[in-house]
Amino acid sequence: MTMFERFESNYSQDAALPRPLGGVEVNDLDDPLLEDFFLRYGGISFNKGLYRIMTAETMGLAHVFVSDAFPSFSKRARVFAYDWLGRIFALDLMRLEGGLPLVLLLDPGAREVLEIPSNLVTFHENELVDHGEEALAVVFHKQWLAMGGLAPNQNQCIGYKRPLFLGGKDTVDNLDLSDIDVYWTLSGQLIRKTRGLPLGTRVGSVRISSTEG
Repeated sequence: MTMFERFESNYSQDAALPRPLGGVEVNDLDDPLLEDFFLRYGGISFNKGLYRIMTAETMGLAHVFVSDAFPSFSKRARVFAYDWLGRIFALDLMRLEGGLPLVLLLDPGAREVLEIPSNLVTFHENELVDHGEEALAVVFHKQWLAMGGLAPNQNQCIGYKRPLFLGGKDTVDNLDLSDIDVYWTLSGQLIRKTRGLPLGTRVGSVRISSTEG
């Protein structure tokens, strides 16, 4: 029995072997549980890009996005994964339960941060298994694939053409395949520029650029 047994039973790896962490020194994380987690799953994608564990590259990009878009969380959020919509999951060093940090969801498309009452283990063993729809928008993901959309690779996401916080619709026709760095960079800029404005405010002709190729 492994610590993440239910998670492994319900989520299939998209690749047989994980990508290397690319320079991340797991011993520098100062968190034995997170170190073990990255050694097990670092760089692996699950269920046709539905859920991805970060690499060194995506960790760096995610930290920049969090600092730009949600600066109050820049020092307390320890990023570890992201989903097909480019939403970032992080451990919140300011919210502890039983000595373990709880999970945050930072959403570029909705300009919001949600607190999830689970630690790293219970998030994977309970939330992702028993509440996968709420956590990862599983049905929406299936709709995207059924309409001919491609599963994103480790450096991509399926982002909103017009973000929800700028009046975009939460529908498949408002989705587009995007490079993850482009999506996080432009989303961070838009969030920073519209900080303080009501959700749904329309700001000219806004479209997140799609990936090439």
